[in-house]
Amino acid sequence: MQVAPKSRIPLFMVHGNGVDHRILKPLEAELANAQIFDLHYVDLPGFGTCPPLGNPGGLPELANWLEELIRQTAGEGPFALLGNSLGALLCQEMADRFPGQAQGLFLLAPVVFPDAARRTVPEAQVVVEDPGLLARIDPRQAQQFSDIAVVQSQQAWQSFAQWVLPGLDCANLRSMAKLSKRYFLDPLPVERKSQLDIPVTILCGRQDHITGYRDPERLSRRYPSMRIRVLDPAGHNVHLEQPEQAAAELRDWAHRTGRMNEPA
Repeated sequence: MQVAPKSRIPLFMVHGNGVDHRILKPLEAELANAQIFDLHYVDLPGFGTCPPLGNPGGLPELANWLEELIRQTAGEGPFALLGNSLGALLCQEMADRFPGQAQGLFLLAPVVFPDAARRTVPEAQVVVEDPGLLARIDPRQAQQFSDIAVVQSQQAWQSFAQWVLPGLDCANLRSMAKLSKRYFLDPLPVERKSQLDIPVTILCGRQDHITGYRDPERLSRRYPSMRIRVLDPAGHNVHLEQPEQAAAELRDWAHRTGRMNEPA
């Protein structure tokens, strides 16, 4: 007797500000091996190949756009969410907009407070330095890399050059300017009282001077099944600087989320 193949659920993968979906491509092999998800890489409006929104083009409008994309794709069925930085904040928002359908959240260096003044972050530092590497790189690209990289190794640079630079180069600057003027959600997911008891994993870098690792701990009040891992050394591009640990956490989360979708 043939066994029907296990159905896969959509996984919406949402990038951060200034980049595009390619920053999440390094996770693809691990996700494919899990055989749990159909991967849906999202380019937000104004990033990658997605046309920008009209005015006002702020974060509330991005959230409405993403909600409609998910609704058109998943209908009333289950799905999961994976987000990086700004994309992780949008994934928190989508989980609240689709209670009962969202089966899991995987958040990389998540934005908790859009207002940078409200964030608790460490001072910028470099843990692994390679001055010779930076000297060999185009000066503009070296600056882009060193502005965010905590681990300035050859491997980290190669990942940055392959998965981050292309998105930086094609980002729509007008869209980013409009977003910066309406960079808020009201209320923020972290400020809501409801709870979502679904598998949630948060990965942060201990040296992340962009979004930090303290603020994501506040999300535990909303997500009873939340696991948070602070990787060291790692900065805002935590999954590029600690790829093996990130893959292990992703594998664990994928299987926990997959069990949510198994027949009773």
